[in-house]
Amino acid sequence: MNIHEYQAKELLAKFGIGVPAGHAALTVDEAVEAAKRLPGPLYVVKAQIHAGGRGKGKFKELPAEAKGGVRLAKSIEEVEANAREMLGNTLVTVQTGEAGKQVNRLYVTDGVDIAKEYYLSLLVERQTGRVAMIVSTEGGMSIEDVAHETPEKITTLTIDPATGFMPHHGRAVAFALKLKGDTAKAAQKLAKQLYDAFIALDCSMLEINPLVETTDGRLLVLDSKMSFDSNALYRHPDVEALRDETEEDPMEIEASKYDLAYIKLDGDIGCMVNGAGLAMATMDIIKLNGAFPANFLDVGGGASKEKVTAAFKIILSDPAVKGILVNIFGGIMRCDTIAEGIVAAAREVDLDVPLVVRLEGTNVQQGKDILANSGLPIIPAEDLGDAARKIVGEVKQAA
Repeated sequence: MNIHEYQAKELLAKFGIGVPAGHAALTVDEAVEAAKRLPGPLYVVKAQIHAGGRGKGKFKELPAEAKGGVRLAKSIEEVEANAREMLGNTLVTVQTGEAGKQVNRLYVTDGVDIAKEYYLSLLVERQTGRVAMIVSTEGGMSIEDVAHETPEKITTLTIDPATGFMPHHGRAVAFALKLKGDTAKAAQKLAKQLYDAFIALDCSMLEINPLVETTDGRLLVLDSKMSFDSNALYRHPDVEALRDETEEDPMEIEASKYDLAYIKLDGDIGCMVNGAGLAMATMDIIKLNGAFPANFLDVGGGASKEKVTAAFKIILSDPAVKGILVNIFGGIMRCDTIAEGIVAAAREVDLDVPLVVRLEGTNVQQGKDILANSGLPIIPAEDLGDAARKIVGEVKQAA
């Protein structure tokens, strides 16, 4: 689960981490009132969407020369003008794609006198199973660009969960950022605070870009992104309450209600599979046969008939889907349960696209019999290769 920048900063402030003063706003009037509550005379008006690259982004509805989604304002009047331009319009960034995202809320913050910008993030490194802290002197830039152009300017530290954050980690962060004196000590303290927040909140990613050193020697979080392990949200109802469903795909929201792992993709063949590895293999073989998957959907190992029905309906609710491939290997999941769910959903939504089903494993024959006796135009497949060839052929023929 992702949250907005202003929400991330509010969480970080609870751990004693320095952030510029700021207030969220849903309307132009709220943006003006937010600015009036700040010292000024310099303000920053930021579009709040779940995507990076806001500063360099462009609004669809505004002229090409219009400013992006992060703007400096030197008066209350400029704050108001920027808020009017930004709210309700669609911001397109490198991370949103051409569709962009509508800006429904703003964050008005106090201006900061910046001496230097840095980069600092924490994430779970899957290879080691440890928290990795990534540090760079090149703040304000995309870390991908830094890694490509000047990889020597990135330092990665891994933290053993058995010991947690140790003083030498803090010193390594300060050294990597080339800080000295009191600023180095502040960086060591900040690194520890960020690690504590990461662990306490069950984060999957915490990025500070930029972390800034002000002209008076303070370290402040100027921008922050946070995402959380969805499996741990039950421990953090306060964090779960920060979820903004307007930033998420409606089909992904519906899938989450049934505990389905669903991600929309750009193709036209819907996939329903049990198990993430099998889902990846299914998508790969669709591409190998010259087509593209419309989604990743893992119904899990112990899905009920109702869960399978919901999954099927979610796939069919995508207008881009021109055909469906169901690929099930029944271990814990029984093939007859899958078949019953498929038949129930197909009847309920009036199936009008080709459907290929490959079943294998527990109760496979019962499952095949249910499909064969359903009276629905379901195309059986013997193996994964056969299934992929059939669904790709059906979709191309229908086109």
